[in-house]
Amino acid sequence: MQGPPATTPEPTAYAPTDRTVPTRSPGRASYDRELVHSILDEGYVCHLGFVRDGAPVVLPTLYGRVGERLYVHGSTGSRPLRMTGQADPGLPVCLTVTHVDALVLARSAFHHSINYRSVVVHGLAYDVTDPEERRLALDALVDHVVPGRALDSRPANKKELAATAVIRLDLDEVSAKLRTGGVNDEPEDLALPHWAGLLPLRKGYGTPIADSHLDPGTEVPDYLAAL
Repeated sequence: MQGPPATTPEPTAYAPTDRTVPTRSPGRASYDRELVHSILDEGYVCHLGFVRDGAPVVLPTLYGRVGERLYVHGSTGSRPLRMTGQADPGLPVCLTVTHVDALVLARSAFHHSINYRSVVVHGLAYDVTDPEERRLALDALVDHVVPGRALDSRPANKKELAATAVIRLDLDEVSAKLRTGGVNDEPEDLALPHWAGLLPLRKGYGTPIADSHLDPGTEVPDYLAAL
């Protein structure tokens, strides 16, 4: 009896390209798939770059990941989302996400730096028109902000869906770049009296503040309390 067809395992790394290999500090670049996903999943805001009327434009916006795809949404009247629907085969874009983990304070002004994790994605953005994919994308965008939130909120109605555009960017041409570690001062500067080291930065959540229209006895949902 013949078994199910064999499946090809997903590569553990993205293939480097001319656009994803940095010209400066190439040793900090990584193409590891799990690392890229972890950096994307930890962030909230991406910067979406494209060319409009011959000039570069970069917009901050929320995003969500579903497997090997990123989704961005916005008003159907916004310029980049209109351009995506009109572009053939798609709108060339560059999307970036960055986390700053620490400030690196060196003895010399020249060697001050930051420890960071970043992802850069190049590709073609496509207008999402399939109703099921749009629903999946919008749920992913809500759950990306707070996991579990999509099930604890009213889905968009027909009027809201008509006013919302969703674009898709496949994770194909992708790279991560990181800086870790301490100060890289020159040997002759090590004896200088200036303080040097790392100033770590931490992201945290405050206590949830209930909306004034909630019933006084409404408890904070478990998915929020877990944060």
